[in-house]
Amino acid sequence: MEKVQIKVMDNGSLRVSGEVELVDAEGNRFPTKPVFSLCRCGMSKNMPFCDASHKGKFSSCVRAEKVLDEE
Repeated sequence: MEKVQIKVMDNGSLRVSGEVELVDAEGNRFPTKPVFSLCRCGMSKNMPFCDASHKGKFSSCVRAEKVLDEE
């Protein structure tokens, strides 16, 4: 199975790549593609997917904390 990656895009969506199952609170499946974007600004008219409504209206640049490898 391919490793799933979720990338936090600067000023934008959560970009999901890999084989995942996206379900709602009742367990109903959303149709997905091998790569898709989830909204994180709350402005999309196609929730939970990103429709680029955030452009110019949403600002967030999240960075992970760098961790040194354990020896």
